[in-house]
Amino acid sequence: MSLPRRLVAVSAAVLACAAPAAAPASAVVGGSEVPASSYPWLGAVGSPLFVVRGSGQFCGGVLIAPDQLLTAAHCLQLPGPVSVPLTSVMLKVVFGRSELTEHDGTTVGVTSVRVHPGFRTENVDGVDVFHHDLAILTLSSPLPGPTVDLGAPHGDSASIIGWGGTSSDDTDLSNTRLHAASVPLVPDDACAAAYGAAFDPSDMVCAGSTTADTGEFDSGGPLVVDGKVVGITSWGRGTAQPGSPGVYARLPQPF
Repeated sequence: MSLPRRLVAVSAAVLACAAPAAAPASAVVGGSEVPASSYPWLGAVGSPLFVVRGSGQFCGGVLIAPDQLLTAAHCLQLPGPVSVPLTSVMLKVVFGRSELTEHDGTTVGVTSVRVHPGFRTENVDGVDVFHHDLAILTLSSPLPGPTVDLGAPHGDSASIIGWGGTSSDDTDLSNTRLHAASVPLVPDDACAAAYGAAFDPSDMVCAGSTTADTGEFDSGGPLVVDGKVVGITSWGRGTAQPGSPGVYARLPQPF
């Protein structure tokens, strides 16, 4: 996919809803269903205006402080020729919900958005590439926790978690259940061979295979190693495609 782990359908849906009134990630391919209670720090980022998805979900995020959620910066822009930023009033975050069409868990609003100062977008051979693809949402009320720790990528494998598509079809909107999968971490040299100059190892890390990968509506979700989040789902060429691993914003990146 030449898409940023979320569909252009988001912009169409929001614009359609904006007529008499007035958002974007990827699911886990090759994974299995998991309960949200196993990841109490995982949030589903969405908007009440994004009616084509349960809970209005279009991205994921992780709770790094009682009132702060780390997600992907590109989740906060409507895709299109001219990027339109989403304001905090358009956003909500749901915690503790395994099935997006249900009404359990905790829903909180967003009061402010802070995007990494180095965030930028470029298109390389038809692929949207995001640099320093990180943002912090300040929540309208603090949560009791737990929060999740951040760490640096290491080892050979990691876990991915999300509510996104469960097939390599980039237009898959059907899945609304939380899934997780184990994926191999891809060495920097192999990722550079796959993406050339578009891959920057100083702020990106790659993971995934043809049997397990993040997909549509997983953006902003975590790449986890030994219980710590080491990356945030960002971009890729297709889903579970040979020679094209998923690309994640590398952590930690203080800002």
